[in-house]
Amino acid sequence: MEKVKDDTFASKVLGSGIAIFPTENKVYAPADGVITSLHKSKHAIGITTFDNVEILIHVGIDTVKLGGQYFTSYVEVGDKVKVGDLLLEFDGEKIENEGYDITTPIVITNTSSFLDVIPLEAPKAKKGDSIIKIL
Repeated sequence: MEKVKDDTFASKVLGSGIAIFPTENKVYAPADGVITSLHKSKHAIGITTFDNVEILIHVGIDTVKLGGQYFTSYVEVGDKVKVGDLLLEFDGEKIENEGYDITTPIVITNTSSFLDVIPLEAPKAKKGDSIIKIL
């Protein structure tokens, strides 16, 4: 997270987590839970797991400025999701062509509720791989 080119994420103000560079233009549910937030521009989505882990997935840096252009959501607030469910799609190439970084922070926003939030080494993570360990 410290390498993310955004002070809010790099300083972990929102919580601890990991940042990934997506190679597939899709966002899948990392855990079973409920969609608790979906930004109107569809670039950021919040999930609360059934064991109360609050996850924020934020596609790109400053992509809110796109106003939802290049993003498609498949869920709404209140929807129950299971690991691997498709949540969002985006056009990474078009977003980058607009000058935005598509680095995607995944943040545990209630980090202080746990002993530790540990990002795992996952240089080529795929759908279903663990990338964060919560103690």
